Amino acid sequence: MSPDRIGRPRRPDQPYESHQLHQPHQPYQYVVLRCVPRPDREEFLNVGVVLHSPAAEFLGAAWRLDRQRLAAFAPELDQESVRSALEAVDLICAGDAHAGFGAGRRATAYGVRLLGDDQSTRFGLLKAPRSTVLQPGPVHGGVTEDPAAELQRLLAALVS
Repeated sequence: MSPDRIGRPRRPDQPYESHQLHQPHQPYQYVVLRCVPRPDREEFLNVGVVLHSPAAEFLGAAWRLDRQRLAAFAPELDQESVRSALEAVDLICAGDAHAGFGAGRRATAYGVRLLGDDQSTRFGLLKAPRSTVLQPGPVHGGVTEDPAAELQRLLAALVS
Protein backbone atom coordinates (compact mmCIF):
# COMPACT_ATOMS: atom_id res chain seq x y z
CA MET A 1 0.00 0.00 0.00
CA SER A 2 1.16 3.53 -0.72
CA PRO A 3 0.46 6.50 1.53
CA ASP A 4 -1.94 9.18 0.39
CA ARG A 5 -1.54 12.95 0.95
CA ILE A 6 -2.12 12.82 4.68
CA GLY A 7 -0.05 9.74 5.35
CA ARG A 8 -2.74 7.06 5.65
CA PRO A 9 -2.13 3.90 3.64
CA ARG A 10 -4.14 3.58 0.43
CA ARG A 11 -5.06 0.21 -0.97
CA PRO A 12 -3.75 -0.30 -4.53
CA ASP A 13 -7.30 -0.92 -5.80
CA GLN A 14 -8.57 2.32 -4.22
CA PRO A 15 -8.50 5.30 -6.64
CA TYR A 16 -7.14 8.66 -5.64
CA GLU A 17 -9.77 11.26 -4.92
CA SER A 18 -9.38 14.50 -6.83
CA HIS A 19 -8.66 16.52 -3.66
CA GLN A 20 -5.77 14.18 -2.88
CA LEU A 21 -3.96 15.12 -6.09
CA HIS A 22 -4.85 18.81 -6.09
CA GLN A 23 -2.51 21.16 -4.24
CA PRO A 24 -4.42 24.45 -4.22
CA HIS A 25 -1.90 26.53 -2.31
CA GLN A 26 1.23 27.33 -4.29
CA PRO A 27 4.26 28.92 -2.61
CA TYR A 28 5.43 32.29 -3.89
CA GLN A 29 8.01 34.98 -3.26
CA TYR A 30 7.59 38.69 -3.78
CA VAL A 31 9.46 41.96 -3.55
CA VAL A 32 8.05 45.44 -3.17
CA LEU A 33 9.44 47.90 -5.72
CA ARG A 34 10.53 51.15 -4.11
CA CYS A 35 11.12 54.53 -5.67
CA VAL A 36 14.26 55.90 -3.99
CA PRO A 37 14.94 59.39 -5.40
CA ARG A 38 18.06 59.87 -3.26
CA PRO A 39 19.61 56.57 -2.16
CA ASP A 40 21.93 58.45 0.23
CA ARG A 41 18.88 59.53 2.30
CA GLU A 42 17.32 56.05 2.31
CA GLU A 43 13.80 57.48 1.87
CA PHE A 44 11.41 55.69 -0.45
CA LEU A 45 7.85 55.26 -1.66
CA ASN A 46 6.43 51.83 -2.51
CA VAL A 47 5.37 51.86 -6.15
CA GLY A 48 4.93 48.21 -7.14
CA VAL A 49 5.18 44.50 -6.41
CA VAL A 50 6.82 41.60 -8.29
CA LEU A 51 5.48 38.12 -7.46
CA HIS A 52 7.03 34.81 -8.51
CA SER A 53 5.45 31.38 -8.01
CA PRO A 54 7.56 28.69 -9.72
CA ALA A 55 5.03 25.94 -8.97
CA ALA A 56 2.30 27.96 -10.70
CA GLU A 57 4.71 29.09 -13.45
CA PHE A 58 3.84 32.71 -12.66
CA LEU A 59 5.99 35.84 -12.72
CA GLY A 60 4.18 39.13 -12.73
CA ALA A 61 4.44 42.75 -11.71
CA ALA A 62 1.83 45.29 -10.74
CA TRP A 63 2.55 48.94 -10.04
CA ARG A 64 0.87 52.23 -9.34
CA LEU A 65 2.56 55.56 -9.88
CA ASP A 66 0.81 58.29 -7.89
CA ARG A 67 2.23 61.36 -9.64
CA GLN A 68 0.96 63.87 -7.07
CA ARG A 69 2.38 61.95 -4.14
CA LEU A 70 5.68 61.40 -5.94
CA ALA A 71 5.91 65.11 -6.83
CA ALA A 72 5.33 66.06 -3.18
CA PHE A 73 7.92 63.49 -2.05
CA ALA A 74 10.60 64.33 -4.61
CA PRO A 75 9.81 67.42 -6.75
CA GLU A 76 13.08 67.16 -8.69
CA LEU A 77 12.49 63.53 -9.72
CA ASP A 78 11.95 62.75 -13.40
CA GLN A 79 8.72 60.76 -13.14
CA GLU A 80 8.93 59.55 -16.72
CA SER A 81 12.18 57.74 -15.94
CA VAL A 82 10.44 55.98 -13.04
CA ARG A 83 7.54 55.01 -15.31
CA SER A 84 10.01 53.76 -17.92
CA ALA A 85 11.80 51.63 -15.31
CA LEU A 86 8.48 50.14 -14.17
CA GLU A 87 7.52 49.36 -17.76
CA ALA A 88 10.90 47.61 -18.15
CA VAL A 89 10.02 45.44 -15.15
CA ASP A 90 6.81 44.44 -16.97
CA LEU A 91 8.85 43.47 -20.04
CA ILE A 92 11.30 41.44 -17.96
CA CYS A 93 8.47 39.57 -16.24
CA ALA A 94 6.88 38.77 -19.60
CA GLY A 95 10.20 37.57 -21.01
CA ASP A 96 10.13 40.34 -23.64
CA ALA A 97 13.09 42.41 -22.41
CA HIS A 98 15.26 41.19 -25.28
CA ALA A 99 16.14 37.91 -26.93
CA GLY A 100 18.43 35.76 -24.82
CA PHE A 101 17.98 37.85 -21.69
CA GLY A 102 19.74 36.17 -18.78
CA ALA A 103 21.00 33.31 -20.94
CA GLY A 104 24.62 32.46 -21.42
CA ARG A 105 27.63 31.37 -19.44
CA ARG A 106 28.37 32.78 -16.02
CA ALA A 107 31.54 32.42 -13.99
CA THR A 108 30.91 31.37 -10.41
CA ALA A 109 33.14 30.49 -7.48
CA TYR A 110 32.62 26.84 -8.47
CA GLY A 111 33.35 27.15 -12.18
CA VAL A 112 31.28 28.11 -15.20
CA ARG A 113 27.59 27.35 -15.49
CA LEU A 114 24.97 27.89 -18.16
CA LEU A 115 21.97 30.05 -17.37
CA GLY A 116 18.66 29.92 -19.16
CA ASP A 117 16.13 32.67 -19.69
CA ASP A 118 13.39 31.45 -17.39
CA GLN A 119 11.11 33.02 -14.81
CA SER A 120 13.41 32.17 -11.89
CA THR A 121 16.38 33.83 -13.59
CA ARG A 122 14.33 36.93 -14.37
CA PHE A 123 13.00 37.11 -10.79
CA GLY A 124 16.59 36.79 -9.57
CA LEU A 125 17.52 39.86 -11.59
CA LEU A 126 14.51 41.84 -10.36
CA LYS A 127 15.09 41.04 -6.67
CA ALA A 128 18.83 41.81 -6.74
CA PRO A 129 19.78 44.89 -4.69
CA ARG A 130 20.87 47.95 -6.65
CA SER A 131 21.53 51.65 -6.14
CA THR A 132 19.10 53.12 -8.63
CA VAL A 133 15.90 55.14 -8.36
CA LEU A 134 13.84 51.91 -8.56
CA GLN A 135 14.94 49.33 -5.98
CA PRO A 136 13.52 46.04 -4.73
CA GLY A 137 12.82 45.61 -1.04
CA PRO A 138 13.55 42.39 0.85
CA VAL A 139 12.14 39.10 -0.42
CA HIS A 140 9.01 37.87 1.35
CA GLY A 141 7.00 34.69 0.83
CA GLY A 142 3.63 33.10 1.21
CA VAL A 143 1.20 30.63 -0.32
CA THR A 144 -1.79 31.28 -2.55
CA GLU A 145 -4.33 29.55 -4.76
CA ASP A 146 -4.25 32.36 -7.33
CA PRO A 147 -0.92 34.19 -7.88
CA ALA A 148 -2.46 36.89 -10.11
CA ALA A 149 -5.11 37.73 -7.50
CA GLU A 150 -2.47 37.67 -4.75
CA LEU A 151 -0.36 40.12 -6.74
CA GLN A 152 -3.31 42.52 -6.88
CA ARG A 153 -4.00 42.02 -3.15
CA LEU A 154 -0.36 42.80 -2.31
CA LEU A 155 -0.43 45.90 -4.53
CA ALA A 156 -3.53 47.18 -2.72
CA ALA A 157 -2.06 46.43 0.71
CA LEU A 158 1.51 47.65 0.18
CA VAL A 159 1.34 50.45 -2.38
CA SER A 160 -0.77 53.45 -1.42
